Amino acid sequence: MTATKSLIKDSALYGGSTILVKMISWLMTPLLTYLLAPSDYGIMVYLYAYTALIIVFLTFGLETGFFRFANQTEKYKVSTVYSTTIGIVGSFTTLFLVLFLGFLPSLRHLFWDDDIPSLYIRLLILILSMDAFSAIPFAYLRYQKRPIKFGALKLVYVILYVIFCVFFLVICPWINKHHPQLIAWLWREDFSLGYVFISNLLATSIQTLCLIPELTGFKYRFDGALAKKMLHYCFPLMLMGLAGMSNQVVDKIIFPSVYPDRAGWSTQLGEYGACFKIAMIMMIFTQAFRYAYEPFFFEKSKEKNAKQAYADVMKYFVILGLAVFLGVMFYLDILKYFIDPSYFGALPVVPIVLIGELFFAVYFNLSIWYKINDKTYWGTIFSVTGFIIIVGLNILFIPRYGYMACAWASFIGNGVIALLSYFIGQKHYPVKYDLKTIGLYSALTAVLFVVSIGMPVDTIYLRLGFNTLLLAVYLFVFMKRDLKLLGFPPTSSPKERE
Repeated sequence: MTATKSLIKDSALYGGSTILVKMISWLMTPLLTYLLAPSDYGIMVYLYAYTALIIVFLTFGLETGFFRFANQTEKYKVSTVYSTTIGIVGSFTTLFLVLFLGFLPSLRHLFWDDDIPSLYIRLLILILSMDAFSAIPFAYLRYQKRPIKFGALKLVYVILYVIFCVFFLVICPWINKHHPQLIAWLWREDFSLGYVFISNLLATSIQTLCLIPELTGFKYRFDGALAKKMLHYCFPLMLMGLAGMSNQVVDKIIFPSVYPDRAGWSTQLGEYGACFKIAMIMMIFTQAFRYAYEPFFFEKSKEKNAKQAYADVMKYFVILGLAVFLGVMFYLDILKYFIDPSYFGALPVVPIVLIGELFFAVYFNLSIWYKINDKTYWGTIFSVTGFIIIVGLNILFIPRYGYMACAWASFIGNGVIALLSYFIGQKHYPVKYDLKTIGLYSALTAVLFVVSIGMPVDTIYLRLGFNTLLLAVYLFVFMKRDLKLLGFPPTSSPKERE
């Protein structure tokens, strides 16, 4: 029981701090969209899409590898595993820096669009290198069970990033307007997007410096034989991570290459990226679920009623996920002002992205069968399948439909891998999911959504009031039919309660 409580506490601290950081970063969207032109925002979306993939490659799955080998205390000293891991990631990072900073003019055409200023790419390379290297000290903090420092440093980064962005994008323009002589040496009016990357670099640098205590105070020893074993163990994890992350960002990476208007791709991608941020409400919801659920299903796997617990969790997760979808769509008339009106052209992607992200979360929920049975290669197969579908659909349809193709490609790709995982999983680890209830709420959601968009109500207040009634219908059905399993009694008449 003590171990379980410790696990729950640590999960809440690690997961809670990470989600809080994501939420604060997400709340930066209004500042950036209201102050940056859609074309600049599109370049930012494009470049940051690369960061996720490059970090996965540079870290090489060694965060997980460190935990795996550090816990083999009968074979290895923790300090040896840690210093060997740092040595590997440090070597990868150094090679990355030397190649891309030293030979950027020759290499940039292989990776980045020609319209991207080289300075932005150089700043991004520095940021990526520090982020990748810092991943191992952060893993060490988790190994030492120090969630307070872990969470505090994550918060330090995002708070500094916000402060620097506000300084460069809000305070400096005000000073330039009223006292230009004070800021002329520091600030340029035509460099707004560049200051976003500089803010990121400054915040990342300070966070990395705060990790120096985790990089000192022990004797470094690089174990070549151990490094070979770690790389062999982590290579499949890296491939799985690349495939999985590619499904999330590949549409933004290939967009400039296949969009027919060379002059307008960044504006289109900026509109898509901004409206995608509205749909991140679903991602934050599912991320919170993932942090809580992964320790849960491993713990439950040893119990007799494990499969029933998994089925119940799936049912309530889908019910709540659909409620999030309806909440966003029913109040989109308000939520859309989370971004600047110049980005509103891409608002039709919001419902598609929301459901696509819900499909991906359902896929994660279904992944218990191959994780429990140590058949994680299925995760790679599903991720690669989704990647092929998403890339193929984007290449085929972006030239004709623009960012709408991106949204539908993710929707279809995530839906397919969720279905594949369900049907294959039923053969290896059958779980009787409550498909009847999931289907009922899916149908109810579809009906309420269609009624909402089909109702000819022109006044925003009447439309919001009507949508509130529709959401109340959904919640009433939930409370009347299924709330009891969450620990509340079902609604009933006084006679029934007697």
